[in-house]
Amino acid sequence: MSTALAVDRGRGSPQGQPPIRLMIVDDSMVARAVLSRMIESDGGFEIVAVAGTAEDAIETLAKTRVDVVMLDLEMPGAGGLRSIPAILEAARGAQVLIVSTLAEEGADATVAALSMGAADTLPKPGTGRFNGTFSEVLLGKLRTLGRTKFEPFTRPADEPSRPAPAPHPMVDGPVRLLALGASTGGIHALGTFFHHLPDRIGAPILVTQHLPEPFMAVFARQLGVSARREALIAEDGLRLLPDRVVIAPGDASIRVDMHAGHLIVRLERERSASGCLPSVDPMLASAGAMLGREALGVVFSGMGRDGLEGSRALVSAGGCVMVQDEASCAVWGMPRAVTEAGLPSAILPPKAIAERIADRIREAS
Repeated sequence: MSTALAVDRGRGSPQGQPPIRLMIVDDSMVARAVLSRMIESDGGFEIVAVAGTAEDAIETLAKTRVDVVMLDLEMPGAGGLRSIPAILEAARGAQVLIVSTLAEEGADATVAALSMGAADTLPKPGTGRFNGTFSEVLLGKLRTLGRTKFEPFTRPADEPSRPAPAPHPMVDGPVRLLALGASTGGIHALGTFFHHLPDRIGAPILVTQHLPEPFMAVFARQLGVSARREALIAEDGLRLLPDRVVIAPGDASIRVDMHAGHLIVRLERERSASGCLPSVDPMLASAGAMLGREALGVVFSGMGRDGLEGSRALVSAGGCVMVQDEASCAVWGMPRAVTEAGLPSAILPPKAIAERIADRIREAS
């Protein structure tokens, strides 16, 4: 082990619900102290380990169970970015939250970290991004990553209990449009999905990923590389071509429309009922309205319920929806909402979803 700090600070869990177990990985003693004070003010968390380098973090994770790793990107040695895959492997299911001065909107390092498996990012205090609300934002992200995935579905008190609907059958036949929606943890899931999708499927691909607008140019560039396809940020009236990836901009949702016999994109800048912008709902609903059973939707990892109403509309129009399974999600919120409504035709990890789509296209041709 190097001389950088790596300390196990495990303590007994309090009575009742166990606290979220955290690890701070940062070479700055000041940053570790500031973050620790913020976190320890909330009884829902326990800092069980700290480390000053990624190498020491990996060694400590081999003997310490954590729920969330808070990771700086700028550190001695290998640094945080290149070490994300090894940290995820050593963490055995823990989520990684990037807390770094590099985690600025639009930064290549930020999108690279998300594509490598980090679940979320946050600029460090002092960047001015969150002003006095940094602590609140930080604790909110930690709660989401530490709890959401494992919380059981709870039905509203005024809604009567009833059996979950049976899964919808998988639609067969040609696919004229593939529509993908994702949020927290979705960039990594999309990368895995495209890695296993055939180079050519003969259908346009729409992507709605919850990201701020300044991230989009970097995201589109990186997604185009991993997808092995042309990837463009959507513009109003843009024609949808086979195997072209069209991405919702950060300030608008995308809808599918028809003009002069061709599928095109329309942009919608009003927030959907889910409160999201961009939103997965308009994309899925309009895909169903235009193409019926020839439209196929996928809902990947993400917090909240965006995609539920769009999935409902798509399935009602004769199309089908698949969702990412809980075990492979960073946050099983959006897929869970669709699943609890009985809408998916399949619940699978990203690799298997890609293979299932390839099978359908192959059978149809």
